[in-house]
Amino acid sequence: MTMDLIRRYWHIYQALWRNSVIRDMQFKLNFVLWIVVELIWFSLQLAFIGVIYQHTNSIGTWSKWEVVLLVGSSHFIQQVFSTFILTNLTQLSEHVRSGRLDFMLLFPLNTRFLVSLRNVDLGGFVNGMASVGVIVFACCKLGLAPGLLEIAGFLALCGVGVMIHWSLMSMLAAVSFWSIKAHGLVWGYYNMFNLARMPDEAFTGWFRAVFRFVLPMLLVANVPVRFFAEKLRSPAEVGLLLGIATLCLLVSGWFWRMSIRHYTSASS
Repeated sequence: MTMDLIRRYWHIYQALWRNSVIRDMQFKLNFVLWIVVELIWFSLQLAFIGVIYQHTNSIGTWSKWEVVLLVGSSHFIQQVFSTFILTNLTQLSEHVRSGRLDFMLLFPLNTRFLVSLRNVDLGGFVNGMASVGVIVFACCKLGLAPGLLEIAGFLALCGVGVMIHWSLMSMLAAVSFWSIKAHGLVWGYYNMFNLARMPDEAFTGWFRAVFRFVLPMLLVANVPVRFFAEKLRSPAEVGLLLGIATLCLLVSGWFWRMSIRHYTSASS
């Protein structure tokens, strides 16, 4: 029964994917321009790191190319999230306001699945490949030669990071059931992704504590890169990331179900 359900959702997702391709190809210029803008922004982030390291040799224990690896990895996680999830969650408040969510609730599907994965941003794939190129280049500069196990572990931890972002952002998007202005909260959270581009050692005090345990931006990118670059201070760091991911999934699932129960439709 479980495999049948997985196959059913996979076929549904393939159909959603085809619709996204057709939609994006109708506006080719917009598709290309958005890719160019994202690539320019990514280049500026790397240039910023270059400027910093003209005045210092390290940030904590992080060398220049380790930070470049961190920036590339953070951008990779951000682009994966943007490709599959971001566009969908930012539209939830509009679905609630316009009544479109009423029709989604009628489908014989998990509503959270449909709301989170309905559209795919194909431009994220191109920008994601640019971040992979930066990761490979930084590894060459650092003399890293990761094996299949290290690469698989890195990708798995990046996936855990995407899961944390999805859980937290879906809770913020669910505020739309009470306020149609919730898209501002979603975009505000997304803008904080930039914190993940810096080493956690660059921050101290309550600021570091908040963005490690409450809004774990620093953990999401730092832990995968520490694992990849063999900089883990303790296996407990991986355990902390997995524990926070599990907690976020459970809490976000509960909050989503509660939000749906309080939804009274646009026509009532």
